[in-house]
This record gives sequence, structure tokens and C-alpha cells, in this order.
Amino acid sequence: MMGDSSFDSNRDISDELTRQGMLGGDDINLSLAKQFGIEVYDDLSSFKISKERLKQIPYGFAKKYVLFPVKEEMGVITVAISDPLDIQPLEELRLMLDSTIVAVYSPKETILAALNDLYNREHGAASELIAHLDRNEDGKGDGEVEIYDLLDDTAQQAPIIKLLNLILTEAIQQGASDIHFEPFEERLRVRYRIDGVLQNRHSPAQEFQGQLITRIKVMAKLDIAEHRLPQDGRIKLKMGRREIDFRVSTVPVSGGERIVLRILDKSNVILGLDKIGMLPSVFEGFKNLIAMPEGIILVTGPTGSGKTTTLYSAICEMYNDEINIMTIEDPVEYNLSGIAQIGVQPKINLTFAAGLRHILRQDPDIIMLGEIRDSETAEIAIQASLTGHLVLSTLHTNDAPSAITRLVDMGVEPYLLSSSVVGVLAQRLLRRICPECKKAYSPSDRELQNLGLDRSKLIDGVVFRGEGCQACFGTGYKGRHGIYELMVVNHEIKKQIVKSPDSIELRRIALKTGMISLLSHGGDLVCKGITTVAEVLRVSRAAEE
Repeated sequence: MMGDSSFDSNRDISDELTRQGMLGGDDINLSLAKQFGIEVYDDLSSFKISKERLKQIPYGFAKKYVLFPVKEEMGVITVAISDPLDIQPLEELRLMLDSTIVAVYSPKETILAALNDLYNREHGAASELIAHLDRNEDGKGDGEVEIYDLLDDTAQQAPIIKLLNLILTEAIQQGASDIHFEPFEERLRVRYRIDGVLQNRHSPAQEFQGQLITRIKVMAKLDIAEHRLPQDGRIKLKMGRREIDFRVSTVPVSGGERIVLRILDKSNVILGLDKIGMLPSVFEGFKNLIAMPEGIILVTGPTGSGKTTTLYSAICEMYNDEINIMTIEDPVEYNLSGIAQIGVQPKINLTFAAGLRHILRQDPDIIMLGEIRDSETAEIAIQASLTGHLVLSTLHTNDAPSAITRLVDMGVEPYLLSSSVVGVLAQRLLRRICPECKKAYSPSDRELQNLGLDRSKLIDGVVFRGEGCQACFGTGYKGRHGIYELMVVNHEIKKQIVKSPDSIELRRIALKTGMISLLSHGGDLVCKGITTVAEVLRVSRAAEE
């Protein structure tokens, strides 16, 4: 009786051994699996199970007990488990599926990764649900229910909640950066921004517009009764093991409320100066700039051109235990380990200028400023650089030389700029040709002339374009690549800034002293078959004679 009361099940034995320090981790579980004669599966990626069976196993159940349905043969279902002593879930699964269950062992992390892939929604799931939604169904359900995991598809969810979950999941899977909910008189248009270009995806009926918008507002903790004023909020969700943030913006328009969700998926961010596609000469030049002890380095380009990623990559390159790096951003998009990051809050007067003043009292070595928006911020940044700090920031200008002109327009004295600005990096993101439908063709003379390319530079006299396929949703493009122009502020450019900060003259001197233009970098990528002529011309201006 003593034994029965102390160890009611194998689970109790495991707990007791763990408390005594005799158990713990995948190594022990692997040893137990071998002792019990349980087969070991180190890789679960090649196994599949039918959709019908998958629907019978709730994602929440599989995740809670860390088990993975591997395969089904002759009525016997093989299930991977991470704890050989925990057999109770297998008994529940046997009753749930009314089938014989055979257990195999896999490490916990392997099972969790396989679950994430298995339960991911397939393409078209949102469209299928829209087609089957009953127009007369209320669909409101419990609007206050929090979504903890987008893959946790429970039967209790209202149709509108399921639909929104599917839209969010589909957008993340397709690599979208934004989701647009756009109301019209008779329909609601849903578009995804993929690789910098908006693409139509869904058109739910107009009667679902209010329910979807209300659901998004509830998740973002916005005022659902306010329809006349713009609102901003944030949503934090999980998709399996991935944590994903959404920035939410609503504005009233003639057809209702327009909502845009910016997707901040940390797992998709590639940081590292050597990974963002710079030419070798630009890479070396930029590394030399960020190694300087003081000065201002500016990164310019339109919204969505990857400026923040470049700044984060530079910070990661510079970070070590001997220096103090501080940032002020609007908002803090990604948390960087070991670096103090401040988010601006205009409502309480924590602006870029105010935050920068306080940062300077924190003994920083390197300061990253999200954006220079006004003369006050610009002046403080310049004073910081002149007093021994390296300042990195962004501006919205078309090319590198225009950044100098923009700061002068803000009211900054040219002589201060010539002393403080050490370099300007302009950048764009252009789409890569889809590798699945990539085809060669001979370009026209006009195309080559627009890029400033000579036909002799082409490999075999051809360039490439995508014809459009299922993998790229008919666009011919998949993924993006950066193009860059780096203007290092050398002696000639300093003299010109003091003399006349004219962007055309600054550009002429920069090109003469070795700057590679955005158009030239784009032309190089066309020759290598990475992108198309049309795409380079879309994101960069024509060459100036």
C-alpha cells in the first residue's frame, strides 16, 4: 500500500526522480526510451498524416502533452512522445481516435517544431471560410475572447474569429509586411503587402465588415464605440512557437473604418551587415564609417526600404561590452539584447528631441535615433556628434546627397554639417525574380539605356524575368534584395557643403570620387539574374546625365 500511495502512476515516478536530481532533459528521456525498447525518431519532417485524422486531434491537446501523430498504417497510429513515462495522454488519444496507438520517442524541441509545421493553415483556407460563411449567421460570438495561439483552432470560436485568425495566419505564411482592411459600399477588400507591393487576397461580404473591424479593435484594446477618430494600438499573438506583434492603425473613411496591420515578425528579421546584400566596396566603406569614434551616419530612403534593419545590423556589428549603445525609436520594433532601447511617447512629451537630451546624460558611446524629423532633433544630434558621440539616424530622401540638402532646409548650418556628417547611405528594396518561373530573354536597347547598361556586360546577352506561377502568386517575384549607394563625406564634399549644399553638385562630386549609385547597383543585380529591369526602374530614379 505504501508503494501505491507514493507512486500512483509512472508520472509520479518521473516527478520523484526529478526531485531527487536523477532525471531531467532529453538525454535522460532518450535513455529511458531505449531501456523501454521504444523506437527513436530524430527527424519528423518526412512524415504525414491524413487531414481527417488531424482534425480529430486538437492542436491544444497535442501541444499540451507534446505529442505528434507521425503516421497511420493498417489502422495503427504511430505517435511521437517526448516523455516515455507519461502514458496517460496516449490512453486519451486511443479513446479519442478509437485506434491502436504505438509510441515512438522524439526530443521535445523536434516535436514542437513538427507540430508548428503540421498545424499551419494551408493557402486558401481564408477564402474557403469566406465562401462558406452563412450570411444570416450572427457571427459575433464572444468578442472578448483573447487569441493566445493562431494555430489553436477550437470548435468554440465564432466564424468571424476563425476568419480573422485565418487571414492573419495566411498573411504571415506568405511573408506579408502589412494587412489592409479597406471598406467599400458593397464589400470589404483585404490586401496583403508582399515584397513591398500590395496584392488583393479576399473580399468578404459587406455585412461582415463591422464584425471584423470590431474583433480587431477588441484584440488591439481600442475603443470599439469610437468610429470618428483615428486610433492606434498593438496586438501580441503567438503562432505555434513564434511570437508576432501587429501595429494597428484605424482611420475613418467614407465607407467605414479602414484598418492597417503592420506585421512585426521577429523570426523573419535577418540582421548582419554581411547578410543584407551590400556590394563589397559599400560593405567595407560602411564598416569603416561605423568604426569611427564620432560623427553622424545617416541612412535614407522611403518608408519600407529597410532602413531600420540596416541600423539594427550596424548596432549588432558594433556591440561589445566596452561601449554603451542607446536607441530612441518610434516604436521599438525589435528588442536587441544588451542595448538600451527607448520608445517615444508624444502624449507625455517623450519626443525624439526630449529622449535624445536624456540619453546624452546616460554616458552613451553610440546613439541610434529612429528618425530626424525636425530642426530641434537635428541640432541636438549634431551637438552630440560634435561632443564625441557616434550618432546613427534616418531621413526620408530620394538619394544620399539629398540628405545634406534636407538638413539645411531644416535650418541646420552647412558648416556644422560639414564637421559632423561622416557618411550617408541611401537604400531601396527591390523584388527578386521567382526561382520557380525564371526565364531568360534578350532585352531591348531601350531597357539597357534606361539602366545605363552596355550589352557587353550581360552574361550570354540575356537578362531574366519571372513569368508568374503558383509559388509567387502570379507576380513573377519572390523575396527581396537591397540596393545601396554610399556617400562618404570626404574633403571635396565638405568643401562643397560649406560653399553650396546643392544636391545635384554634391551628387556629381560623390560619383566622381567613387560613389556607386542605386541605379548602378540595380544594374549589377539585373546582370546577375537576381532582379528585372522593370523592378530596378520602379525603385530607383533614371540615371542623371
